[in-house]
Amino acid sequence: MSPRINTPRTETAEPGATPDGPHDVLAGPGDAGSRADRFLAGAIGTLSRSRVKALMEAGHVTRDGVPLTDPSEPVRPGALYRVAPPAPLPATPQAQAMPLTILFEDAHLIVLDKPAGLVVHPAPGNQDGTLVNALLAHAGDELTGIGGERRPGIVHRLDKDTSGVMVVAKSAVAHQALSEAFASRDLERSYLALAWGVPSPARGEVEAPIGRHPADRKRMAVVSRGGKAALTRFATERAWGTACALLRCRLATGRTHQIRVHLAHIDHPLVGDPVYLRRIPAAAKALPEAARDALLAFPRQALHAETLGFNHPVTGAPLRFSAPMPSDMKALLTLLDGNPA
Repeated sequence: MSPRINTPRTETAEPGATPDGPHDVLAGPGDAGSRADRFLAGAIGTLSRSRVKALMEAGHVTRDGVPLTDPSEPVRPGALYRVAPPAPLPATPQAQAMPLTILFEDAHLIVLDKPAGLVVHPAPGNQDGTLVNALLAHAGDELTGIGGERRPGIVHRLDKDTSGVMVVAKSAVAHQALSEAFASRDLERSYLALAWGVPSPARGEVEAPIGRHPADRKRMAVVSRGGKAALTRFATERAWGTACALLRCRLATGRTHQIRVHLAHIDHPLVGDPVYLRRIPAAAKALPEAARDALLAFPRQALHAETLGFNHPVTGAPLRFSAPMPSDMKALLTLLDGNPA
């Protein structure tokens, strides 16, 4: 027997309840013995199990009017459970209106084309002017609360100076499902990277563990011990003599700076990379002076997250989004085409 759910309208809910709560769930005979947190998360459908567990431990769940704080307690048939999340707290970052290129948006997620130069999340040195600040201004009233706070759910990040497609959760259920998809790599991600030199063979993969650089904690590196498994597949899209190549990179894992570290490891660092391009590459000598100077002066890593594909976290519908190469990278390719090596 399926549980019966009775969710009062917002205007009848007690003060402080969320717009979609409280949730009343009547347990049936077939629910006997199930963990209470798993049972309630499944019955409600819009709250993750971890969120239900946190609400229990915070005293926001009752069984027949009695506080229920043990998430593992077996369900009692005939009992009436109430889950009453408190109103989401305002997000600590402040909303700041900034232009965003939105590729898709619904009640559960936002897909956008992040420009280079935009930090994703507030951090020391970048307390405002971030993507999170912009999203709070864009969709703050629509955010249903993630972890008890009205904020966008960041499930993956692009480096400040990497452009391209990102997905952000607007609801707790989307945040949970997208986080699981990224953790299990159940999605498609491809990047365009302009690298020094031309790989031989033209396609291949780099499988090497990544961890903190032993001498510089601000950098990542391929390490022999203590790192996390990392796999990057690449294919050469175009090449300009022996000087540089446009590579399409696909991630089988998602480590910090993974493409940048792996390409530098095989002696094909990204054009403009301020961290992993440590000296003027020998391949630069194969370019005419104008093209060489432009590539050496490029102010960021030439890396663009072109494509992101995944299943919708609520409907399951397949989604796939692409963002065009930004103008600064296009300008480099135009210059290279006009000055063949």
